[in-house]
Amino acid sequence: MSGSPLNLKMIKIKAELIYEYMTNDSSLEWGMDIGHWDWVPGVGVISILRYYERTNDPKIMEYLINWTRAHRDKSEHVKVINGMAPYAIYPALYRYTGDPYYLDAAKQIGNWMLVEAPRTREGAFEHTVTEKAAFPEQVWADTIFMAVLFLARLAKQTRNTAYAEEALNQTRLHLRLLQDQDTGVLFHGWNCAEGNHMSAARWTRANAWVAVGVPEILSELEGWAEIPADIVQSYQRLIEGLVKYQAANGLWHTVMDQSSFYFEASGSAGIACGIIRGINQGLLDESLRPYAIRSTEALIDHTYDNGQVLSISGGTPVMPTIQAYNDIELITTLYGQGLALMLFSEWL
Repeated sequence: MSGSPLNLKMIKIKAELIYEYMTNDSSLEWGMDIGHWDWVPGVGVISILRYYERTNDPKIMEYLINWTRAHRDKSEHVKVINGMAPYAIYPALYRYTGDPYYLDAAKQIGNWMLVEAPRTREGAFEHTVTEKAAFPEQVWADTIFMAVLFLARLAKQTRNTAYAEEALNQTRLHLRLLQDQDTGVLFHGWNCAEGNHMSAARWTRANAWVAVGVPEILSELEGWAEIPADIVQSYQRLIEGLVKYQAANGLWHTVMDQSSFYFEASGSAGIACGIIRGINQGLLDESLRPYAIRSTEALIDHTYDNGQVLSISGGTPVMPTIQAYNDIELITTLYGQGLALMLFSEWL
């Protein structure tokens, strides 16, 4: 396994190219349309915020402020779990700007999540979406990144223990309901009504949302809220299981235990980013770093000189069969760009 030093100069170049590709693209195609309020642009702006925090480039902060101003009215009409993602940048924007709008809007939506957001019979957030589709009693791994991360960041900003407790409760619930006891990795979803994992796919991007989401969540709460040991232990089991499925080229197959399925870059980037964050926060052992290095090397090769990240699977609900995951087309998306940007930002 490669443990060689990364080309940090190339990572810096690729990160800048990815950022420019994300913010300069005027496409109205679903995957690259940053001009609306939903989870896809939400992952985009979350990653852009992380890039700002690693570079302190004022043009990046200016972009985020302008983005929120342009979409303020749209945000007020979206109250679904998957659409919470853009709010994850609001606590930071409040700190950086002092504009009370960001904190007031964040607390309003945080209270909605505590009191009104739909839940399954297990108490987990039901995965509701902006599209005309319903997934009653379904728990998806995606929710950790799309909604719970926001709650943790709001908790840190306000020191409101109710937000912190809910963020930890949801993290524990999702890990308990989705984690495969045999391998430690996660299934994509859980149907509380039927008591099963539906197609029982060990989908790579689902694992990525949690791999990168959990250390992000715990970093917000560490030092002032008690972090339950069982969450840390479940997270460690997850990562230990994931690295066993990494291929020799540094990537994971779109369904990780299906070696004939295509390799998928967004999930690979998210897992690698989670490994780095976990090591740097003391959640994971240093011996896992070579897995992140190998994945980063692969993602460098999967990023064109114009900043476009390749090998990203399109939007994917819990599919009816495992084979159906391999039938999802590869497209360019903000979440694919974003997860790669987050990964590269960790090395800056």
